[in-house]
Amino acid sequence: MTSQSDLPKPLSGVRVIDCATMLAAPLIATMMADFGADVIKVEHPRGDSVRGHGPAKNGEPLSWKLINRNKRAITLSLSHPDGAGIFKRLVKDVDVLIENFRPGTLERWGIGWDVLHELNPRLIMVRVTGFGQEGPYSHRPGFGTLAEAMSGFAHITGQSDGPPTLPPFGLADGICAMAGTWATAFALYHRDVHDGGGQFIDMALYEPLLTVVGAQTIEFDQLGKIQNRMGNRVGGNAPRNTYLTVDGHWVALSTSADAIAVRLLDVVGHHEVTLEPWFGRARGRAEHADELDRMVGDWIAQRPLTEVLELFDKAEVAAAPVYDVSQLMKDPHFLQRGSITTVEDPVLGPVRMQNVMAKLSATPGEVVSTGPALGANTEDVLIGELGISAAELEDLRARGVV
Repeated sequence: MTSQSDLPKPLSGVRVIDCATMLAAPLIATMMADFGADVIKVEHPRGDSVRGHGPAKNGEPLSWKLINRNKRAITLSLSHPDGAGIFKRLVKDVDVLIENFRPGTLERWGIGWDVLHELNPRLIMVRVTGFGQEGPYSHRPGFGTLAEAMSGFAHITGQSDGPPTLPPFGLADGICAMAGTWATAFALYHRDVHDGGGQFIDMALYEPLLTVVGAQTIEFDQLGKIQNRMGNRVGGNAPRNTYLTVDGHWVALSTSADAIAVRLLDVVGHHEVTLEPWFGRARGRAEHADELDRMVGDWIAQRPLTEVLELFDKAEVAAAPVYDVSQLMKDPHFLQRGSITTVEDPVLGPVRMQNVMAKLSATPGEVVSTGPALGANTEDVLIGELGISAAELEDLRARGVV
């Protein structure tokens, strides 16, 4: 039987330089590495700042292990003229460069788009910044928090009587990374299939999140409507909420399909409400959200989680338990699908992390290594691939270039 490791990878042969920091831009490189791209992580000799973020075990930063898995790592000071020179030699032979310096930074160091494109006309350069390469805010520093605030996400998130709520993880960064990955794939397709040459991709951190927050813009444009916070509800449908069971667990459910709404109310003993003229459309149910929430919530509050889920599953109601991480790590469905994978780390031994998110039947992705140690592959790349001598490398180290 053919193992996953023996199957071809769709990005095999694609070479990527990741000289970005923190989250969104490096995750683009990670997703490409998951599917076979050879990714060289270029860090300043003092190390990427993400190495100091979040918990560590035995001195090993755990977020780093996840965010920079499947990559090789070298150190190089891009602001040093010698470092910039080595960087240009690297770029001559790669397909994709991913960076997230503020606009104008690479240009100031003599390694901006115009220079690199002339060196490598087939180069795809992915530029991820808070506000994009142009516009009145392009000079500002930008992180996911600002994107979550300005995209409209925070304004609609939280309880109606509470403050705007930010997510406790890199939501804007993650969504930007997924959007940036498909944008890079599109650019590679255009280059390789249509012989279109290289190009640069301008990713503003806030724009992918702005795309997925729903119909706020068109509703405001056409109706003057401003969506506000409503807890776990949505404006166009009900019931949709989280409900507490008698044994202290939370259940989430959605009735986006009309037929599921009927089945739910039948299960909780209120078939009569399904005969109301307003019940047959999501918009009508949303206008009676308080009434429907009481019916569903009262029924769930009298029963333990296992009974609630069993009855909902039998009736084909869309419901799920609200998991913390310890619960999702042992869910039998997640385990059977391989949603969590185990990877061998040279220091920590076996570690578990999220697996590749998309399952390609013929060319699956794979997690083969955790994020590498600082400069783990500097000699391999600079000596073995660029032909720099050992003496030159020692001189570069002594001068803080690598």
